[in-house]
Order: sequence, then C-alpha cells, then structure tokens
Amino acid sequence: MRSTSLSDKAKKIEFLLLDVDGILTDGKIFIDSYGNELKTFHIHDGHGIYLIKKAGIDVGIISGRSSRSVEHRAKELNITEVYQGITDKVSAYKQIKGKYNLSDECVAFMGDDLIDLPLLGLVGFSATAADAVSEVKEAVDMVTEKPGGGGAVRELIDFILKAKG
Repeated sequence: MRSTSLSDKAKKIEFLLLDVDGILTDGKIFIDSYGNELKTFHIHDGHGIYLIKKAGIDVGIISGRSSRSVEHRAKELNITEVYQGITDKVSAYKQIKGKYNLSDECVAFMGDDLIDLPLLGLVGFSATAADAVSEVKEAVDMVTEKPGGGGAVRELIDFILKAKG
C-alpha cells in the first residue's frame, strides 16, 4: 500500500470505476449446458453502488471480458458507463475522463489482475480485493479485507463515503 493519506485521496473521488471478474464477482464463471454464462453478484456491493450514486459519485465498469450477465446487472444498478471486452482499459478510462471532464485524482478504480495494473497506476485512488494477485496488492492504495464478489466493492464504497463525511 502507498503511504499517502487514504482518507485525503478518497475525499476527492467523483467517479468510481470497477472491474467485474474478481471484483464484482468472485471470478468464477459458470457455463450451463446451453452455453449460457452465469455470474453471481453480492447484494451488499449492489446496495453500496446505489448509495455512492445517491451521494453524487458516478460508477462505471471496465471489464476485459464480455457478458450479458454484466449488462443485466449494470442496467439493474443504473450504471450507464459499461465497457466490456476491453484489453486496453486505459483507453476506455481516457474516454470516460474526457466525457465527464475528470482529472486522474478524482477517479477511483478497483481491479484485481495484471491487466488492471496500467489503469491502477493512473487513477487518484486505486484499490483491490483481498484475493487479488500479489502484484496488484503491492501496487494499490487499498486492499480490502473482503474478497472479490464477497463485499469488497461495498467495503471500498463505505471507505470513500466515510472519508467524504
């Protein structure tokens, strides 16, 4: 973890970006006999997204994989910025930054794997789940106590909202 005051960094957040597999889910992918992909999402994370959006902080998704399950969950949570099948997450991030006129210090990103490292290094507040790969855990501002898909997103959101008062 970086030593800069996490609370001070969290106070500046105006936009939260999330990876999906390993962050909003536990990273497991279930495929039924018809080829349908199934994922599970934690209800606490969903309520946290509702709360942070209610506080005026927007939320977006940038995922390396594409899944109809993610489209449905994002729609349910009123997340309009959804980028799927993205191998260059920095490009998607730059599009969002430009669209919302954001500076790096105003954005938080939560990712868990090597593909997320370039973006985690750019944002003002970087976070990961307890079960992320070690390279990511060593590079971010905050490692949650909870695992991906098990309330890690809610833990981050609670921290940001408390820092903002």
